[in-house]
Amino acid sequence: MVLWSKEQDKLPDIDMSSGDIEGKKEGGPLTPALVNSNCSVPPVILTKGPEDGSLGSGGDLELTEVTSFTERAGDTGEDVERSEIVVATDCRANAKGQREEDALLENASQSNESDDTSTDQSPEPPVPLKETSFTIGLQVVFPFLLAGFGTVAAGMVLDIVQHWTVFKEVSEVFILVPALLGLKGNLEMTLASRLSTAANIGQMDNAKNMWKMIMGNLALIQVQATVVGFLASIAAVIFGWIPEGHFRLGHAVLLCASSVATAFIASLILGLIMIGVIIAARKVGINPDNVATPIAASLGDLITLSLLAGISTGLYKELDNDYANPLVCAVFVALCPLWVLIARRIPSTRELLYSGWEPVIIAMAISSVGGLILDKTVTNPNFAGIAVFTPVINGVGGNLVAVQASRISTYLHMNCLPMGDPNPPPRKCPTPCASFFGSSVNSRSARVLFLLVAPGHLAFLYTINSLRGGHTTLTAVFISFYMVAALLQVLILLYLADWMVHWMWGRGMDPDNFSIPYLTALGDLLGTGFLALCFHMRWFIGDRDSNSGN
Repeated sequence: MVLWSKEQDKLPDIDMSSGDIEGKKEGGPLTPALVNSNCSVPPVILTKGPEDGSLGSGGDLELTEVTSFTERAGDTGEDVERSEIVVATDCRANAKGQREEDALLENASQSNESDDTSTDQSPEPPVPLKETSFTIGLQVVFPFLLAGFGTVAAGMVLDIVQHWTVFKEVSEVFILVPALLGLKGNLEMTLASRLSTAANIGQMDNAKNMWKMIMGNLALIQVQATVVGFLASIAAVIFGWIPEGHFRLGHAVLLCASSVATAFIASLILGLIMIGVIIAARKVGINPDNVATPIAASLGDLITLSLLAGISTGLYKELDNDYANPLVCAVFVALCPLWVLIARRIPSTRELLYSGWEPVIIAMAISSVGGLILDKTVTNPNFAGIAVFTPVINGVGGNLVAVQASRISTYLHMNCLPMGDPNPPPRKCPTPCASFFGSSVNSRSARVLFLLVAPGHLAFLYTINSLRGGHTTLTAVFISFYMVAALLQVLILLYLADWMVHWMWGRGMDPDNFSIPYLTALGDLLGTGFLALCFHMRWFIGDRDSNSGN
């Protein structure tokens, strides 16, 4: 691109066919400059014409672009007499060409305004929030404790309802517990991460766009909740049928109706809470990534488990009615086309309506395996105490890894790194030392989140013991086994989050939509498996409770 001064209309035609550019002007100073496409100015020599040695006497001036001054001097055989040399880097001239630069910049700005007005219309990217370890910990600790005490309440509820008739007669309901509690990771935490990223990068600053995004996401999670709830009931039926060898149609319909109704209602309530939390957090200057997902979990487990126990008990009483349970299933399934229609009208959720099923379905299957472990462990009278601790260890691990995954995803979005770059820079699989002891903000947050595990679990164990919950005495052996299991679970999850989010980003998959379901489902599986192993090990070494199973 060639930019000339305001008097460019007085210049004769210029030959640009070659690398050398010559221009002549009669009278007055000539102020040309060459600007490359990368906004740099090549070396330019403004020499005196052969007929006149004065710049202001109306002589001819020759403007020549050269690749090097050595070549120029070598061609003439003598030192080149330079009137002015302009070498600009980043579109800045030296002091001698200040007036020419001002004219060029003014002309360039007028040209840019006339050629492209889209730059003025696009909002400026928001300034990233600068966070230290202290600020990260301060913002995370209170939602983390709130979420933890919510999981404690959920554990107390599960400890009580495990003795209800429906849980004894239809033990497959235990298989639904991790799968439905995992919906907060599959749907609500994914929603929170998606909206937190949108809020941080300024997509929710406009009220119209914000409400469109809210409506589309609410409709999307209702579709996903209904489908995932239905598939979770099928998985529970299969996992319950394979060991026992017989199939009961009435129990299968009961599981289906209970799962679909619980998933639908819980997702609607938690989705509305999440939207309110994210909007409020952004307005008061708190990073939504730090507070949204823990608050989703604080109420998610308690609400979901209470709904599951209440709905399944009510439907179990109607088991003799041949129409009650199928009618409940039909009503919620019939609403799906309405939610699909709403989600398709919003651009931000249209793609997820077709591509967002793989993570939530696979995550549901992983959580169902954890549910099978819970079912086989809790039905053993010697290990009945596992029920009260399962929501706690699963919830804490899922909360912390969801915060970390959401933060890494937001970091990648805000730094404008290309997602799905065909030629990405090589990135080796991170080592645990790099993930936890690096100098980046993500390593810093991983350290903060990991340090919250031990004091948090000790506080939750003390609360359970004070409320006389469960069937397990908190001995030193049990606490040691439990803490090792909890620390190992979170350590693995945080490391997997660092690897998985970057891996998905490099392959063009938005981590906000894909990573959290997998990570929280793995948290359920690891938490339930490690906890069951703890109970078996303490039983094996002889640390047994006299009140187990009471």
